[in-house]
Amino acid sequence: MLKKFSLCVFLIILFNQNAFAQLPDFTEMVKTSGKAVVNISTTQKAKPLPDNAPKQQPMPEGMPPEMEELFKHFFNNPEGGDFGYGGDTQSLGSGFIISQDGYILTNHHVVKDADEIIVKFSDRRELVAKLIGSDARTDVALLKVNANNLPAVNIGSPENLQVGEWVLAIGTPFGFDQSATAGIVSAKGRSLPGGNYVPFIQTDVAINPGNSGGPLFNMEGKVVGINSQIYSRTGGFMGLSFAIPMDVVMNVVDQIKAHGKAAHGWLGVQIQDVTRELAESFGMKNPQGALVAKIMPGSPAEKADLQIGDIITEFNGQPIETSSDLPPMVGMAAINDKAALKIIRQGETKTISFKIGLLPDQPEQLAESKPEARPTNRLGISVADLTAEQRTALEVASGGVLVEEVGAGAAKDAGIQPGDVILRIQNKPILNADTFDKVIKSLPTEKSVAVLIQRRGSPAFLALKINK
Repeated sequence: MLKKFSLCVFLIILFNQNAFAQLPDFTEMVKTSGKAVVNISTTQKAKPLPDNAPKQQPMPEGMPPEMEELFKHFFNNPEGGDFGYGGDTQSLGSGFIISQDGYILTNHHVVKDADEIIVKFSDRRELVAKLIGSDARTDVALLKVNANNLPAVNIGSPENLQVGEWVLAIGTPFGFDQSATAGIVSAKGRSLPGGNYVPFIQTDVAINPGNSGGPLFNMEGKVVGINSQIYSRTGGFMGLSFAIPMDVVMNVVDQIKAHGKAAHGWLGVQIQDVTRELAESFGMKNPQGALVAKIMPGSPAEKADLQIGDIITEFNGQPIETSSDLPPMVGMAAINDKAALKIIRQGETKTISFKIGLLPDQPEQLAESKPEARPTNRLGISVADLTAEQRTALEVASGGVLVEEVGAGAAKDAGIQPGDVILRIQNKPILNADTFDKVIKSLPTEKSVAVLIQRRGSPAFLALKINK
């Protein structure tokens, strides 16, 4: 009995040792790479406050004097800094040295609108940094300090990064310098709102306010990304962190060094994912690619004769699985370079060549309007022709009908809403209400049909199915 007990104990200890041995050890990486991680503090000159504005955040009653500074530090600035009410605004972030002669990377949003940028090194030295250039679309900023022989990170390739691989972050969360946190890569190529030109690396590394701009290391001690965003319902870490891949970052860095700013490639389309229902309507076996919902006037797409309803499946030989794959590929392409798109148009595969354009600075201005209704029963909606004023406001050059009322039926089930402009049905242009009536009369039942609508200026395909 004693022998069996001893054997069990031995097996438990052996199992625990093996499990422990499989866990990564980041101690040497922190010692070596941590020296290249810096704290970045910025100061923005204060604007005059209204006479009735509070001069400072009120302290809770009965707070001990030794706790007052801690309260100010955490509650007066979500980035870990200290707001001076009625004075200058200070905030904190992170960064890392990429060359021994003083070039430093951080996020655009860390240094945006800063009047002064101070870099604090791991040896506690502090130097004023110059902003060399910044790119809001990728959230990358390049700084320079007047120093030499600085410890610099090694740049790695995010292409070789695998989902499930261990990664390490070092930064300044809530003002705590040189804080190291670790986790795994959760996903690659994530698309986030406002980040169409960045295929983010998703991790479960604990990232908090103040970590922004800090490095994400792989197990080789090389930087594969810049920690940039978190998804949170509370403002703090919830297990969803996002980093900008270093191939995107270094592309921006090279442009900033050469030209003082970054330029991004432009195709000039609005796209969406191909759902299972839309794939059926286009005669595709599997949902894949980027579905073209709108083409910008004067864009490279218009010059290349790309058409609404085309499904882009490849860009320069690289497969497009979802619509979020395309913008980063185009955005990183060199301006005026020739590129090729493989598309599916009405069931046929074609290759279209075009020249990469320069992404414009100004976004489109969009508008809404209300029409005079025209009823139809088959889809359960009321539509109307657009007036000249409505076309101008909605930026609809020609064709289309406006939806005023939506009742029970196929249109409602498809997601069509009052105020939508219906532009195409089953790849047939809707010129006016009469055309609309003729087209819907010929629609098949129990089969998905693609409907192109425009909502608040943005086009989108919906899958509509009329039941018997």
